[in-house]
Amino acid sequence: MSRRRIGFWYRLAAVIAKPPLVVLFKRDWRGMEHIPADGGFITAVNHNSYLDPLSYAHFQYNTGRVPRFLAKAALFQGSFVGMMLRGTRQIPVYRETTVALDAFRAAVAAIEQGECVAFYPEGTLTRDPEMWPMAGKTGAARVALMTRAPVVPVAQWGANLAMPPYAREQRLRLFPRKTLIVQAGPPVDLTRFYDQEPTPEVLREVTEAIMADILTLLEEVRGEKAPTEPFDHRTARAEQRRKAAGEGTM
Repeated sequence: MSRRRIGFWYRLAAVIAKPPLVVLFKRDWRGMEHIPADGGFITAVNHNSYLDPLSYAHFQYNTGRVPRFLAKAALFQGSFVGMMLRGTRQIPVYRETTVALDAFRAAVAAIEQGECVAFYPEGTLTRDPEMWPMAGKTGAARVALMTRAPVVPVAQWGANLAMPPYAREQRLRLFPRKTLIVQAGPPVDLTRFYDQEPTPEVLREVTEAIMADILTLLEEVRGEKAPTEPFDHRTARAEQRRKAAGEGTM
């Protein structure tokens, strides 16, 4: 999608969001050359702050290829935010309902029409104590195999320092001024999976390949090595319950 086809609502969103982002934050944008100039594609992005969709959208808006996000359906109801989401044609996700697959159909249709669809493969804000990505879900992998569109990994860091996920105190930490780092990498090589049946095992392998490329980029951004195993908050929660139960019987 060229800049001239971005449309009124996305331009309005940029007029509203860009000035405070420019004033309040420094920017370190890398890898814009990996965003395809034309044709449909997927971006797979790590998620560590409620603020990072704005920093990532700002980055990609400036490439001339705006993303369509998959977002919780509740956000589309009423309110100014809902109006902006509907106007910019974001894709509602109805979790655990009979229409849950509609989001994937809409994503496939958008890509086939030459648009970009942005996935947060983790499905939610990371709960890793060190802010590394968690194990990914298979939605992006499923759409990638259906469309065979390029999957561009994106790592970001800095928004979480200004607005930490799940913080109970000092929610917004604007000073000292933070740097929003967004780095895109070359498309993930998934060609070896294209002729395979999309079994749960294959989808898991594709997801792991996507997450591995995101992790490599984030290691470069942070200048440190990630854990060898991704954090799984379900396993961690189960372990906490097990320990609590054990302490309760003492």
